[in-house]
Amino acid sequence: MEKKKIISVTIAIVMSVVLMYVLVLIVNVIRKPANTFVAEKGKIYKEEFSEGYIIRDEAIINLDSTDRGVVPIKTEGEKVAKGERVYRYCAENEDEINDQIKKIDIDIQNNLSEDDSFYSTDIKLINNQIDKNLDNLYLEGNNIQKIILDKNTVSTYLTQKINFRAENSDDENLKELVKQRNGLENSLTENSEYLNADKSGVISYKVDGLEEQLKCDDFSYLNEKFLEDLNLRTGQVIASATDKGKIIDNFKCYIACCLESDEAKEAKVGDSIKLRLKTSEEIPAKIEYKAEDENNKQILVFSVNNDVIQLIKYRKTSFDVIWWSDSGLKIPNSALRYDGNVAYVIRNRSGLKEQIFVKVLKSNGKYSIVDNYTYSELKELGYNSNVLKNKKSISVYDEIEL
Repeated sequence: MEKKKIISVTIAIVMSVVLMYVLVLIVNVIRKPANTFVAEKGKIYKEEFSEGYIIRDEAIINLDSTDRGVVPIKTEGEKVAKGERVYRYCAENEDEINDQIKKIDIDIQNNLSEDDSFYSTDIKLINNQIDKNLDNLYLEGNNIQKIILDKNTVSTYLTQKINFRAENSDDENLKELVKQRNGLENSLTENSEYLNADKSGVISYKVDGLEEQLKCDDFSYLNEKFLEDLNLRTGQVIASATDKGKIIDNFKCYIACCLESDEAKEAKVGDSIKLRLKTSEEIPAKIEYKAEDENNKQILVFSVNNDVIQLIKYRKTSFDVIWWSDSGLKIPNSALRYDGNVAYVIRNRSGLKEQIFVKVLKSNGKYSIVDNYTYSELKELGYNSNVLKNKKSISVYDEIEL
């Protein structure tokens, strides 16, 4: 009995020791981030948030005012070649003709059997295409122009199916109905006015009336007041017009903004920077234009070649200007100490603290990219042989005191 009691006491002592050890480890883990930082490979940025106005090489296909709607031939964002048909104006009696077509479609449907198995594989292929486009209609969300295109495509396939069934039917009434329907459809297309692209690019129906104001051949008209007077909301999607479209250069667009930072003041035309748009990761950009307005603000225009099509639906957007970035051994600025003008850090290895001189290559408000000094560099800075003999180097995963 006494032996069992001794074993129980021993187990309890061992468990208590283990528990205390675990608690010490937890405390050290919790405390360590507040006192030390593990040096790591990383990247730092000097960036600035801004809101900008999107300027494009764009032109409405025709500027004549009209209250007639348009029927898209090319959908929103689709590439077009110069001279290619992009849309047509609705015929004067288009609604009336469409109503007649709908009535005939009902009569045709009543004269058709629901069994397609009698016909060739052509019907099956057409049915597959109809189902595919109907599925697309449910996936398009708010893309009205794409919905219209898929709807028109479905109508085209249905017409092909009706024609095929009528041609292979002995029902003369059905053939006459199909003939009437085809005649009405031809009257729509033959009597319509078509609009052709006057240059290559992408078609867009998002017309906001600023196409003639925001020009990209000369940016000298830009200033803070002009941009604010546009009264645009950041991130607002341009509504689709029902009576006109425009052709946009899909290779380049511009973003104009007003900045006050030192980096903006020091920037030069031709400088390469990066932008972080809401629609993308970092993309390259170039400063195309710079001027200072009467309020000492910098008017900057950036040119971008990426995400041009994704930006079509916006006129004003928010983004980050990344003036520079650098990568390497990354540590917090709070870990840096100074001996005169020479920076150093305190490394902690299991309680052993060591002073390590580091070269600060690049800094932003929070972090720095650092590197080790060479012996010759420290010697040129005036340090004696005793310091050089005890020179240490910082490396990845070193614990640095904050």
